[in-house]
Amino acid sequence: MEDVRNERSDADVIREVLEGNVNAFELLMDRYQAYVAGIVIKKVPKEQTQEVAHEAFIRAYRSLDTFKAKTPFKHWLASIAVRCCHDFWRQHYRRKETPISSISEDGWEWIQTLQADGSADAPDGYARNPEALRVLRWAMEGLSPEDRMVLTLVHMEGYTTAEAAELLRWSVPKVKIRAYRAR
Repeated sequence: MEDVRNERSDADVIREVLEGNVNAFELLMDRYQAYVAGIVIKKVPKEQTQEVAHEAFIRAYRSLDTFKAKTPFKHWLASIAVRCCHDFWRQHYRRKETPISSISEDGWEWIQTLQADGSADAPDGYARNPEALRVLRWAMEGLSPEDRMVLTLVHMEGYTTAEAAELLRWSVPKVKIRAYRAR
């Protein structure tokens, strides 16, 4: 029986859910749980991953009747997951203040060294520096949710502006402007 369940296409499962078998949605959750978690874990704090991924599935279930199959279900679900991450940071941004005093002495020394180098683009070697990562985390927390999401997608994960625009359901110029401004 399990093999038959897994062989059904996403479209068949979606149709079944929309016809009233709400338990069939569990198959889609099983099928895409790791995929959604992989998207979410890169964009929110690790301890929030499960909650945000769960929210993505809740939103997908609630709006399943709007799925038009113009793109694969997997892509549609990915855009929902990205928007859930965006919403997480929007709520976090409203509640959170990040004092500049939270940067350690070593962090300040690292910033001053970077400025003295005169380099606006950090080489890959900086990514391995623990102080650089702390400063980056601090700077990212100060960004608006929109800027944070664009910066993460375009500059950290390597999505093109067109791909990021599709995931966020924004125009390409808006993504370009946000990416430039956030960087």
